[in-house]
Amino acid sequence: MRLYFAPMACSLAARIALNEAGIDADYTQVRLAERRTAEGEDYLAINPKAQVPALGLPDGRVVTEGPAVLQLIADAAPEAGLVPAAGTAARVEVQAWLNFLATEIHKGLFYPLFHPMAPEGARDFARETAMPKLAHLATREWLVERFSIADAYLLAILNWFEAGKLDIRDWPVLAAWRERVRQRPSVVAALRAELPLYQAA
Repeated sequence: MRLYFAPMACSLAARIALNEAGIDADYTQVRLAERRTAEGEDYLAINPKAQVPALGLPDGRVVTEGPAVLQLIADAAPEAGLVPAAGTAARVEVQAWLNFLATEIHKGLFYPLFHPMAPEGARDFARETAMPKLAHLATREWLVERFSIADAYLLAILNWFEAGKLDIRDWPVLAAWRERVRQRPSVVAALRAELPLYQAA
């Protein structure tokens, strides 16, 4: 497998999942603004959507969209327990969280915050509507019964608070959860690989 990633973007979740699964993958950095890889390849020829993550498979196929990539990785290593079996109610619960994170938090909240024409009041929206939907983490260790690919995705998103000029300390439950998850070996390794690239950009 080859993961196409941008440092500290949502593709970080896929790197964490690969680490958790013990899958030895190759990694290619993408310069999204230029739509080229760090080696100069035309990224549009690899992923016409020009987004990360994308996952190149041994048979030549390229899988795109974070939730799809995460589930493919998890299914490739079922012994890691990153996602329940397909067709079960527990799997649907993970898929529901992936969809919620992708639409309500990732695109619904942070995309507007990072956009140069972000509407007035976007941060108030986060405070009043988006973040309270994650308040159940006050009584749960993980989004579902155990650490899953949904938690990897949430961790990647929560790393953006500072860049989005939001103070995560305003949500103590999320601040504590993020700090705890950052101690997982898979996350430590992922951050060690990507933070220097992000800081150098």
